[in-house]
Amino acid sequence: MPAAPRPVPIVAIVGPTAAGKTGLSLDLAEALGGEVVNTDAMQLYRGMDIGTAKLPAADRRGIPHHLLDRLTVRDPATVAEFQGWAREVVADLRARERVPVLVGGSALYTRAVLDRFEFPGTDPTLRARWEAELEERGPAALHALLAERDPEAAARILPDNGRRVVRALEVIDITGRPFSATLPQLEYADPATVQVGVRIDRDLLEQRIAQRVDAMFDAGLVDEVRRLLDEGLAEGRTASRAIGYRQVVAHLAGELTLEEARDRTVVATRQFARRQLAWWRNDPRIHWVDHDDPDRVERALAVVAG
Repeated sequence: MPAAPRPVPIVAIVGPTAAGKTGLSLDLAEALGGEVVNTDAMQLYRGMDIGTAKLPAADRRGIPHHLLDRLTVRDPATVAEFQGWAREVVADLRARERVPVLVGGSALYTRAVLDRFEFPGTDPTLRARWEAELEERGPAALHALLAERDPEAAARILPDNGRRVVRALEVIDITGRPFSATLPQLEYADPATVQVGVRIDRDLLEQRIAQRVDAMFDAGLVDEVRRLLDEGLAEGRTASRAIGYRQVVAHLAGELTLEEARDRTVVATRQFARRQLAWWRNDPRIHWVDHDDPDRVERALAVVAG
């Protein structure tokens, strides 16, 4: 009896921002006959191009890219909604025998697609109560409360991310369990999944982040933010929190000089990279390749081939 054909794999490229994930994703998509699926929360937004390092269409080597430019800057983005979109795209690609190559810096979004991850329900009354608390006391006070009730969740959520803090406190009230207990488990939803991580020296990474931020400002990030403010960026609950955009908004409001906005963007991006690494460091399923290894594509392909 002939062996059953191998299922089309799901490949995810992970690693910190500015490590070189994009280039590897294109190389693998070309080699595997695949298409790229974005897993960066902020690249979902139309017009948020420079500050998210969104790859221009002309540089995509003719490879189809999915889940870019899906939302306006006024729209909220949720992990639950993204999970549905991404899994639908992945299923469609595999049905057409195209390898989905996931790439992006949002670790939770990637894990929501790859792993077994069921979202707790919501309670409008509880949500309204916590949102009122947020309005009255501010995100830092609620984050401190979360740190008392669920230190692990608090360590994963930025103190100024009021929306996620509210969601964590709501889930704790609904389930009676820590919010961290509802985060994805290290178990793939489909066993034909492979994660390839891009490894880079921390000092070099920090240099590259500073260079990337400089390039973004030189490429017109301030003008991009000014235009997006006209389109409702300040009213967007998710888009307005994006690194770089938040700092430039403060500059345009007269709260920061341009140099301060740039410096704070570098600091925030480096902090984000450290949080990304913390997510992935504890995942033993990731196969790491060095960012400058001339054989990194062949090593990654060998892992996908099993």
